[in-house]
Amino acid sequence: MRRHRGRGTFAALRVPNFRLYFVGQCVSLVGTWMQVVAQSWLVLQLTGSGTVLGLVVAAQFLPVLLLGPYGGLIADRADKRHLLMATQTTLATLALLLGLLTVTHTVRLWMVVVLAVALGTVNAVDNPTRQSFVPEVVGVGLLRGAVSLNSVIVNTARAIGPATAGILIATAGVGVCFLANAASFIAVLLALRLMRTEELHPHPALPREPGQLAAGLRYVRGTAGLWAPLAMMALIGTLAYEFQVVLPVLASTGVHGDARTYGFMTSAMGLGAVAGGLAMAAYGRAGVIPLIGAAAAFAAALTAVAVIPWLPGVLAALACVGVGSTVFLATGNTTLQLVAEPSFRGRVMALWSVTFLGSTPVGGPIVGAVAQHLGPRAGLGLGAAACLAAALLGLLALPRVPERHRFLEPRAAPGPSAPPTEADHP
Repeated sequence: MRRHRGRGTFAALRVPNFRLYFVGQCVSLVGTWMQVVAQSWLVLQLTGSGTVLGLVVAAQFLPVLLLGPYGGLIADRADKRHLLMATQTTLATLALLLGLLTVTHTVRLWMVVVLAVALGTVNAVDNPTRQSFVPEVVGVGLLRGAVSLNSVIVNTARAIGPATAGILIATAGVGVCFLANAASFIAVLLALRLMRTEELHPHPALPREPGQLAAGLRYVRGTAGLWAPLAMMALIGTLAYEFQVVLPVLASTGVHGDARTYGFMTSAMGLGAVAGGLAMAAYGRAGVIPLIGAAAAFAAALTAVAVIPWLPGVLAALACVGVGSTVFLATGNTTLQLVAEPSFRGRVMALWSVTFLGSTPVGGPIVGAVAQHLGPRAGLGLGAAACLAAALLGLLALPRVPERHRFLEPRAAPGPSAPPTEADHP
């Protein structure tokens, strides 16, 4: 097995398998963000209601909330590369079906809801598997840089995908975005197929035993360096990350724009997020204290979007939101990956997905209703308040967080955490 040394900003890209993964994700995630924009706009076309849009988004993420912990257990038990090939193929099939229904003008709201639920069910397994697969691709020594570069991928796609979707919706129709997303999965499937398996760093698959799900929950509950970031994300994920709900309403009623305006808004946020991801890769730090600071910065940026009345200022503030959101996500993700024992990593990252994505069934309808009845800026203000509450929660939890988990140096490996093993949780 090859060793890849160096801890520069792009050191993870020296790993051939990560380069494949990086390129595949670059292509696939552009398609994913095109579908995010297209689905939201399709629901608004069918209903004209921000509340209904919030309910549809909630239906998509309800399976992540209900099934996420089981998805993490599946990830701990499975060969992650093979499991990803199965989930990505299924996601491509769902996108293709929605695209065909849309371009043939046979799509109805109930069909969108059914496919959204199916998408969420697959993502309940796919999300923790993808996140816990990254350490197996690069090893723990390059994990911080790899997680930050993965954030750059996601947010570069957030910049390109929505702008492309806005243009395609205006010129070719919303259904083309779904078909393009289906085709984009070819890149990530090819990347997974071409990986050199002998250069991966797999953790032995967890054998099937009773009580493993409860063991994971007990492990998190007993490790403050894990439950504090998860609790913070639960607040922020519920009320601040509902951009699929609030931005279409802000574009259409807040600034009286169209699909292209929505695309440009999401792209502005994505460009800021790319800058945030690159900064994290170069200078980022992990730990609960940096996470508290990221939550406070995120709150300030959301407040700016909520109070600025004109579109150029909104776009600039959304770029700051992109920076803040990416720094918070990357800091929290890296902290959990480094603190968690490898045998628990899939279940821990599943809880991260539950707090980030699975909280949408609760927050989506709330933010959608606020945006519909009080205006989209009130929805953004609610998200800012949630970020401030999360920062306060982190400060209150800090005395219970071990010193080694409060602040992790950007270039140093974390100190020994002596986490419990599976045998400690019968």
